Amino acid sequence: MINVSDQHAPRSLIVTLYGAYGRFVPGPVPVAELIRLLAAVGVDAPSVRSSVSRLKRRGLLLPARTAQGAAGYELSPDARQLLDDGDRRIYAVRPPEDEGWVLAVFSVPESERQKRHVLRSRLAGLGFGTAAPGVWIAPARLYEEARHTLQRLRLDPYVDFFRGEHLGFAATVEAVARWWDLAEIAKEHEAFLDRHAPVLHVWEERSDTPPEEAYRDYLLALDSWRRLPYADPGLPAPLLPADWPGERAAAVFRGLHERLRDAGAAFVGL
Repeated sequence: MINVSDQHAPRSLIVTLYGAYGRFVPGPVPVAELIRLLAAVGVDAPSVRSSVSRLKRRGLLLPARTAQGAAGYELSPDARQLLDDGDRRIYAVRPPEDEGWVLAVFSVPESERQKRHVLRSRLAGLGFGTAAPGVWIAPARLYEEARHTLQRLRLDPYVDFFRGEHLGFAATVEAVARWWDLAEIAKEHEAFLDRHAPVLHVWEERSDTPPEEAYRDYLLALDSWRRLPYADPGLPAPLLPADWPGERAAAVFRGLHERLRDAGAAFVGL
């Protein structure tokens, strides 16, 4: 199947593991179990421990004891909100063709100018495009997640949100090509297809679904996929170039999810 590479950082894989399975484990996930589950995708124990420490410092994981007294980690409330927001993107069906736009307009005092970079990077990371300096735009459905993110980072005092529609002067399809780097987003979809479409093809040829293999291939696919719905905001098809690879990439992920997710849960112990 596929091997872990630089594409799959240990810290990212831990977040992916909690998103796919760990949050459904009753109680905290024991450290020993995290090491076992990450070893299955090629991450050694020291890397697991150092990555968990970083996630703890970021406030995403909280140390806790299992019912048997073993050391473990559970998700913080902020981390659960992040994963809940992410679910709506990662497992989304095709977005509506016309839902309007949300605009984020921010102003940061010169004395706090370092927060401008944080705001720009967070909005870009949520899939917003740049309509003008200090004016960011995204499909309207991204508003709730953007609001949660900026509140969590205490950046909400600097931002105003608006809903609206694009009235011109340029055609919306031309404007969208300025607001987002569509060529770069398409490359990310193609890279996902190159890496994971062959994996799906192999599974489609098999009649068995061994839990450890299913878990490994699903976790790696999800770790690759979960970034794409943030790079690609899910624009309506009429606004995208012909033969846009996003739908093909989404179909490959859905195929892997349907085939492997539940079988992989048996390896996790769910």
